[in-house]
Amino acid sequence: MKKLLAILSLLLACISLQGGELEKHRMIVLTDMGADPDDEQSLVRLLLYANQIDIEGIVATTSCWHRDSIRPDFIRDILAAYEKVRPNLLLHESGYPSADTLRSVSKKGIPKYGMEGVGEGMDTEGSDWIIEVLERDDERPLWISVWGGPNVLAQALYKIDKTRSKPEAEKLISKLRVYTISDQDDSAMWMRKTFPKLFYIVTPTDDYGKSTWIAINNNHEGADNSLVSNPWFEAHIQQGHGPLGARYPDTSWGFEGDTPAFLGLIPNGLNHMEKPNWGSWGGRYELSIPDVKDFQDGSSVVVPEPETRPIWTDTSDTYTPYRKSEFKRAVEKSDKSYSGNAVTLWRWREDFQNDFAARMDWCTQPYDEANHPPVVHLNHPREIRVKSGKGFTLDAYGSSDPDGDSISYLWFHYPEAGSYKKFVPHNGAENFDRVNYTAPKVEKEETMHIILKLSDKGTPSLTRYARVIVTVEP
Repeated sequence: MKKLLAILSLLLACISLQGGELEKHRMIVLTDMGADPDDEQSLVRLLLYANQIDIEGIVATTSCWHRDSIRPDFIRDILAAYEKVRPNLLLHESGYPSADTLRSVSKKGIPKYGMEGVGEGMDTEGSDWIIEVLERDDERPLWISVWGGPNVLAQALYKIDKTRSKPEAEKLISKLRVYTISDQDDSAMWMRKTFPKLFYIVTPTDDYGKSTWIAINNNHEGADNSLVSNPWFEAHIQQGHGPLGARYPDTSWGFEGDTPAFLGLIPNGLNHMEKPNWGSWGGRYELSIPDVKDFQDGSSVVVPEPETRPIWTDTSDTYTPYRKSEFKRAVEKSDKSYSGNAVTLWRWREDFQNDFAARMDWCTQPYDEANHPPVVHLNHPREIRVKSGKGFTLDAYGSSDPDGDSISYLWFHYPEAGSYKKFVPHNGAENFDRVNYTAPKVEKEETMHIILKLSDKGTPSLTRYARVIVTVEP
């Protein structure tokens, strides 16, 4: 009966997306595997979502931390562990590719640092593979998730520029989406200058502590820091979760610094990475020219130069966490708000860490003993129009959970994601299946993003979202 409910919920999910993203994202990973255990950690997590993201390449590269060698053997070892748990993962969701399929797209980059590995005679199976994947008859964008140095991508762009006509090159480059974890070699700046239309998300800083992505593993006031503790990883990921969990190494510097480069590609109802300014599990970014005047040379991290054009880079959210209430309304806002670029990522920490833990359970547990995410159902489109000053209602009645768990609703306005930046409060209760708002009075057309956070009461609690874009007309 539980499996039948799961099938029905999946069908309902397809019906309920109403304008949400139905297609899986395509992605190639560039990883300086072996420089820091965090790349191994990130690959373990990524493989748990291999049925929800089309992993079209995993390329071993260098970086500023790993300048003259590559370690494809680390990738092979982790894929061997994945192969052992894949049959159990398939009990929970379909679509997990075989380990052989992933091995076939695992490639080598060049064991040279940065621009030393870019130019004539520097082609590798990794750079040629990027071009081959780009040239497929597939109109979906190709995300390049850069966990180390990006010179393999730089070489692919160099070759495209030299060997394709200008219209052909522009078409290929227009399909690229790059999310890189800071600049870890000097080819990054070369690419942004040489290819000014290249879609690029990056924190170009010589100080990792200032970046958005560092919020994945830093302690932050207002966040549940127990979810990034070594005891949490030991209990929920490493021990008692089969060969893949056992292959998740202890943290040496910071855990999973590269994971934000793909968190926003997971289809959860919130993520929409074509619009980095909308916010996602991977953080929120605005298209701007970052100020590099405060950066200091002498760091072992690549020191950025002034940008020559806008890129998707750090911005700020203001966030007030909710907490459970013992009596009356089940949730209430906490007493303190938090602001900053790190907030754009850690505000979702409980949700993406619980999701990780649940999927790791799938490696060993039968379907009936594990938890699975709830299914959002909206009774209206995900984009609506309302008149200035008029009331409107959002309705998610009919949302469900495949395991039969109790579900909780939480609606909130995400002002930074829309054009109308002033916070708009709800009318009544925000934790009901329906919520009422009054549109603000505007003199020009504005957009508001209202987020529904739907969570089950399983263990661990899992969350999915709906983003409703409300256009307010004068």
